Amino acid sequence: MSDNIMTRQGYETLKEKLRKLKVYDRQEVIELMRTAAAHGDLSENAEYDAAKERQMFIEGKIKELEQKIATAKVIDTSNLVTDKVVFGVTVRLNDDDRDEEVTYQIVGVDEADVAQGKISIRSPLAQALIGKMEGDSISVKTPGGIRHYTILEITNA
Repeated sequence: MSDNIMTRQGYETLKEKLRKLKVYDRQEVIELMRTAAAHGDLSENAEYDAAKERQMFIEGKIKELEQKIATAKVIDTSNLVTDKVVFGVTVRLNDDDRDEEVTYQIVGVDEADVAQGKISIRSPLAQALIGKMEGDSISVKTPGGIRHYTILEITNA
């Protein structure tokens, strides 16, 4: 499986982050450097040093995002068959240990955000879910111990 797979939505989000860095953040740091340089001697100018450091961070982030976008393998998740768990599907689970329902979409590493219900394809939970069907039970080794889940529903939502 490709190291840089992602959904169309994840790809578009990365492109938007790159655009923001190039259009807004880069210009903002240039202004900060210009203002700091106007204060005189650059060898002892903490504001200029901080702005220069910020510029290096932004340029590094731009290169990182450009590389991720260039190597991305975008998976079209709109026509997925949902009889089993695969990349891109949304899975509604029963957390058997807590007797509560949780819902996660399985996404690429760069799009994972548990707070938004998106888990990385590389996560232990996603790895345990791949290939399973509705009604299947799984056990997952987590830092907090073994967790047990039952797959309630698989959707393409």
